[in-house]
Amino acid sequence: MWNIPFLPPTASKEGEAISALYWTISWLAVFFGSIVLFGAIYLAVKYRASNEAVRRDDAVETDMKLELTWTLLPLVLALAIFAWAAKLYADIYAPREGAYEVFVIGKQWMWHCQHPNGVRENNELHLPAGRLIKVTAISQDVIHAFSIPAFRVKRDVVPGRYNTMFFTPTQPGKYHLFCTEYCGTKHSEMIGWVYVMQPEEFEKWLAGGGAAAAPTAMSLEEQGKQVFEGVGACNTCHMNPNSAVKAPDLRGLFGSKVKLADGSTVVADEAYLRESILNPAAKVVAGYQAAMPAYQGVLSEEQVVQLIAYIKSLANQKPAGGQ
Repeated sequence: MWNIPFLPPTASKEGEAISALYWTISWLAVFFGSIVLFGAIYLAVKYRASNEAVRRDDAVETDMKLELTWTLLPLVLALAIFAWAAKLYADIYAPREGAYEVFVIGKQWMWHCQHPNGVRENNELHLPAGRLIKVTAISQDVIHAFSIPAFRVKRDVVPGRYNTMFFTPTQPGKYHLFCTEYCGTKHSEMIGWVYVMQPEEFEKWLAGGGAAAAPTAMSLEEQGKQVFEGVGACNTCHMNPNSAVKAPDLRGLFGSKVKLADGSTVVADEAYLRESILNPAAKVVAGYQAAMPAYQGVLSEEQVVQLIAYIKSLANQKPAGGQ
């Protein structure tokens, strides 16, 4: 009857550290709050109007030691908490290598999740326990927020921008997935489940195509290649050095530095690739003309994710001519 879960379970490595910080702040608040509360009660009772308290004619207006103590001690504690929280923030949002990457697209009103091997899930996400996970998320319409309370992680999901976060699930089980940013009339229905599985079970689940896909489902890279070869003249211009329309070679592009026509330099990451697909005139590569049509409104966010996965798979290949 009284089994009320006031707090969600802690089921990630980062969640354990965040919970420790939360309880530290809570108990510090209780400690210092108690000093103020009980100190006020004590003084109110001791020096009430009806009490014949001894008058202190030798009272002093200031005590430097006392003032430094109640100033410096909270300052040191606040700075320590800030440093601790900043470290935990960086653990979740700063880039880390070796993660299993999942792509998430928020839509009114559902979560679409896609694994690198092509397995897709709606309002569900299966993950392996004990492995670092990278979630790359974007919205197809309005602002959403991807939140897994048991992992103590949350990330805004906005249109036109890839946001990432990292976490490591530790406890196999079933956990709530929420949208925690009001996104329309059915915001409360934008919920789902995260299933954390033992690594062996997850690999078997993934190899079998998941619960809603066929075992023969194409990988994300293969889907991207299919889109690349089927949309416009992508394959003709970007992969053919003899094309009448000159376009940058995509082989070896991802992760490299690209010099632009305005003299600036950018890194060819996911955000740059997405912008170059949807609005190619925004950043024109030096030595080329702005001849590529914009695909904003032509390609879905899912297709853009697939295209980027394909371009990333070409990172280790050399451009035509071996340059």
